[in-house]
Amino acid sequence: MTEKEIHELLSHAILSPTAFNIQNWRFVVVTDKALRQKIRAVSWGQAQVEEASLLIVLVADLMAWNKNPSRYWKDAPQPVQDYLVPAIQQYYEGKPEVQRDEAMRSCGMAAMNLMLTAKSMGYETCPMDGFDFDKVSELLNLPSDHTPTMFVCVGKGIKDAMPRGGQLPLDEVVIQNQFK
Repeated sequence: MTEKEIHELLSHAILSPTAFNIQNWRFVVVTDKALRQKIRAVSWGQAQVEEASLLIVLVADLMAWNKNPSRYWKDAPQPVQDYLVPAIQQYYEGKPEVQRDEAMRSCGMAAMNLMLTAKSMGYETCPMDGFDFDKVSELLNLPSDHTPTMFVCVGKGIKDAMPRGGQLPLDEVVIQNQFK
């Protein structure tokens, strides 16, 4: 992938929604070959980690909500800022499970956005969570308030994807209004 394509891909990824617009996703673009080999070693030896054109590790900044939150609403009208900026702290403070859950949701949406954008650019993707989270954190030198959420490998397909192992029917997964 060219630098221009990577920039385009990431420019679309940062448009992914986040609660309170806190943009708590981080995208670690791993280009160093030796580092990719080390990451592969702690990722069950999965070849795409090393062989894909691009390895993006989506990382959640669990404390993004508390890092100068006014910047997330700097361009909004003052009444909106006055309401939303304090609401951020009220929503997240003292609630580590909410901080983590929201960051995971945000990274999931960003991953899907990456995947759809890559597809529109003619690339295939592979979302992954088959890795040792602690070891990847060490290899990437993540700050203590960051956690990896998943990888998205991007590249040209070299063979057709394997068939799905089995898909549940809609009537088993779609519930109308409420569970009975």
